[in-house]
Amino acid sequence: MLKANYTKYTLNFTEERGTSRGWLQTKDSWFIKVWNTENPKVIGIGECSYLPKLNPEKLDTYESKVAEVCERINEHEFWLDKGLMGFPSIYFGLEIALLDLEKKGSKLLFDSDFSLSEQPIPINGLIWMGSFENMMQQVDEKIEAGFRCIKLKIGAIDFEKELHILKSIRKKSSEIELRVDANGAFPPAEALEKLKRLSEYNLHSIEQPIKQGFPATMNQLCKESPLPIALDEELIGKFTKQSKAETLENINPPYIILKPSLIGGIKGSKQWIELAEERHIKWWITSALESNIGLNVISQFVATTKNTMFQGLGTGKLYTNNIDSPLQVIGDEISYNKQLNWDLSGL
Repeated sequence: MLKANYTKYTLNFTEERGTSRGWLQTKDSWFIKVWNTENPKVIGIGECSYLPKLNPEKLDTYESKVAEVCERINEHEFWLDKGLMGFPSIYFGLEIALLDLEKKGSKLLFDSDFSLSEQPIPINGLIWMGSFENMMQQVDEKIEAGFRCIKLKIGAIDFEKELHILKSIRKKSSEIELRVDANGAFPPAEALEKLKRLSEYNLHSIEQPIKQGFPATMNQLCKESPLPIALDEELIGKFTKQSKAETLENINPPYIILKPSLIGGIKGSKQWIELAEERHIKWWITSALESNIGLNVISQFVATTKNTMFQGLGTGKLYTNNIDSPLQVIGDEISYNKQLNWDLSGL
């Protein structure tokens, strides 16, 4: 017999962070805790992470759904089948809590050289939206820290200034892998011209140049753009295998980006990977501002896939009150240091 409860936890950013959906000072997560009545000291923990204006779930019913899942935890087979369709981040939290319980609450959920502290994962350095001066300062800090891949969020300031930032990076290094993320900021009528101008700076790819929901336009952009396009928000809200396959076939992008909290956890990510690889579409994984609980799971999972691309795995440095964990970033790699301990006392 299983029992479960949850804790709502507000993560505080070290400084206000700019996104395409506004400025963030805090972010909420709900931690599901599951245990067996025969051994109540062994607890599995999973994170349900919510981002306003991005998660497909509605905030006003979110916590009540988390509570319902906990109250009916012994129906977990139902929840992990069809009961949480439309609630991908809650699915992820439950999926991981149950797996962690199976692993005796160890937080070592997937076997790999990463979880053995033997193989770090290369990650990109993220440049947050901000003023021109602030973004340039972030760029200098990432280059000084040794990042070989930099991802720049664009669409928040004047496009000419954003091009100037890219030009400045290229003057500093021709070797750095440069990615940009437009978060759907470009008007469709202007998108192709902007993509042509961006391509002058030898970029790796651009994420979501126009808003999701216009597959024919996105397909045409993928065909005509001199800059490879990666789908991101376009994957959100696709809950069935058929709808995922249709998205890939209708748009046929060079890349897709997987955020487990937004696409149905590890199970959903595996399904996207399978469908993408069948169509020779490349992919990488990005965290979505989870705490170290969620980040740990995503990092361990991607390590099992043998994907050698730079991953978009944020770090615990974003928050003043993150969960202390064995995760650490040295240079441009995230690793799991088994010499460090988890501190779950706040949960």
